[in-house]
Amino acid sequence: MLFAAGCLAFLLGLIHSILGEILIFKRMRDGGIIPTNGGPLLKERHVRILWASWHLVTVFGCGIGAILCWFSISSSEGIVIPSFVVNSVVVAMIAGAALVLVGTKGKHPGWVILITIAILSWIGS
Repeated sequence: MLFAAGCLAFLLGLIHSILGEILIFKRMRDGGIIPTNGGPLLKERHVRILWASWHLVTVFGCGIGAILCWFSISSSEGIVIPSFVVNSVVVAMIAGAALVLVGTKGKHPGWVILITIAILSWIGS
């Protein structure tokens, strides 16, 4: 269960970055890697931090995924998994799912994946 949750966290991060680049940031680029064109509403610095924060979600998701995968391998070798760490992941994923659910009125599927990661992590611990 922990391995599945970890793989799902990796996958979610990867999909999040790819779709963000295609659906959001592609239109905000003026030729560079980092988008800078925020139109009349966003200044360049706001677009840059939005882009960085967007991909920070992927970095953190991959980090959490690595931790969960490592725990799944370690538990099969008899190493005790710190329940505080797994419980922290569960709570963070539930909170993230709630934010996405409420913030998008349930129209963004990310909340389903986040709650699935939370459930798998909880069962696997």
